[in-house]
Formats: sequence, structure tokens, C-alpha cells
Amino acid sequence: MAHTDHLTMRRVLHREIAGTIGLLTDEHDFRAMRRYRSFTFADHETYLQQVEALLKTRAAQGSHTTVALFDPQEYADFCEDGDLDPDLPSSRTRFTAELAANGPTVPYEGQKLADLVPVLVDEAVRQATWEYASTLLARVGACATCGEDIGRAAFARASNLLVRILDTAPPGNRHLVCSVSGTPETLVAALHADQDADGTTQLDEAEALEFTTVLALGIATRSPGGLVMRTTAPGTSDRIYGWRLRGDGLDPLTAGQVFDAYCTDVESGDLISPESGVDYCVPPDLGQDARAGETGEEGGDGPAAEHRH
Repeated sequence: MAHTDHLTMRRVLHREIAGTIGLLTDEHDFRAMRRYRSFTFADHETYLQQVEALLKTRAAQGSHTTVALFDPQEYADFCEDGDLDPDLPSSRTRFTAELAANGPTVPYEGQKLADLVPVLVDEAVRQATWEYASTLLARVGACATCGEDIGRAAFARASNLLVRILDTAPPGNRHLVCSVSGTPETLVAALHADQDADGTTQLDEAEALEFTTVLALGIATRSPGGLVMRTTAPGTSDRIYGWRLRGDGLDPLTAGQVFDAYCTDVESGDLISPESGVDYCVPPDLGQDARAGETGEEGGDGPAAEHRH
């Protein structure tokens, strides 16, 4: 009887343990792991099938599982830094535990693995974008005139602009995209801001942080960039409008500029038919403070030259 009670308690405790699976999402990463003898899977398709079966089994047992993106190069670096043998399953589990604590993860909630993988990859890209933008922002340094940290001031400015954009947006669900080029590469961040029935705006904190950081980097480095907003509400046409990033402010795009941007193929330059049920329009007035001021005009000697005093 006592033995049965112990087994029952262990089963109960097993359901209390959360787990993380490090997933090799593509064939290239899978082949890189096959150099380790302890990694015994022969082909990627079978590997994915087994992972999905394991996820289903754990869910059926009441266990919560998150899926993390397993990068072979990061794993090799992790083992080298920690003086671990990369050809041991225990090393892989330690790396996966590190991913669970610090890396991008997606909870398994019964969805197909084919649906989960794109979400996981997007999450990884979003985190990498934020880390890269944060690093560049921190390197901008202090204003040569007043000594204020330009990156910190730009982040505060970007936060205020984002609040103003959301406050002036029409009711409904909002999808906002910010792109900043020449930093030295183009960075893109997206933000979903859905409204509840009572008008409360719901934001994902990680998305908002990434979006604000990318916008701040554009402000701090005076890089070319822009923002586009799409609002969706029942019973009305979708509205699309945007701004050009200039200095520490935003210049509104005309309806024609927005239309051209959405209805021109980026690669070929050919015209694309406009979407039905969509209005390309001028953005709401953000107020004088949101526009590019003296520091946002063309010219100057870099970030410090445009810093507000």
C-alpha cells in the first residue's frame, strides 16, 4: 500500500514539473548537431515527428512545456565557455535550461509543430533585434555639449512618440511597424496594440520594448526610417497611414505616399493592385512637439549635433 502511495505521489509531482525542449527548427542546424555521436537522430523529419509526439504526450499528462530555439553554434560556444563536453546529453540539457531562463521560448498549447515553429522563429528574431538595437543605442555615448546620455534621451523621446501615436489612433486593433535603415543594417520592429471593449489598449511588453528601442536608435543616430500604422475595427474600412522619421521627430506622410508604398512591388517596382476595403490616408495630428524641430533638420554633425537642450 505504501509503495502504491509513493508512486501516486511521484506521478502527481511529475505533473508539477515544467519542461523546456530545445528545438532544431531547420535542416541545416539539424545536420550540424549530427556531428555529435550522442545525437542519434538520423533525419530531420523523423526528429520533428518525435518532438511533436513528446509534446502531445506531456500535454496529455498535464505537464507544461515550452519550446526554445536550439542554435548549434551558440551551443558549441556555451560548452566551450563552461568547459563542457558537447557530445553529452547532459550538456545539451544544461544549455536548454539556459535557453529557458534567458532565450526566446513559446509555450506548447496543443498547436501543430508546423504552426509553432514560425512563432518561435519570430520570437527569436524579435529578441535578437532588441539586443542588437540596445547594443548600438548604448554605444552612441553622451552629448558633447551637455553630457546627457543620448541613447537614454532618445529612448524617452521614442516612448513619448509611441504614446502619442496610440493616443491619437482611431478605435480598434492597431498594427504598427517601425523600420530604421543604415544602422548599419535595416532593423524592423512590429507592435500589436489591440483595444478591449472598454477602450483599454493591450500591449505586449516585450514587443513594446523592442519597438521603442528600434525607434530610439533611429532618433539617436539620425538614420532614415519610418512608421506605418494599420487600424482595424468592425464595420469600417481598415486605415493605413504613416510618418517619416526625421531627426528626433516624425513628419506625416501624405495619403499618396502611403498608397505608393503599399502598392509598389519593392523588388520590381511594378504597381500592385490596392487592397479592397482599405483607406490610405493622412495620419492624425500628433501635435507640434512630435514633429522634427531644429535638431531634426538636415545637416549637423551626428547624434550630438541634434541633441535637444
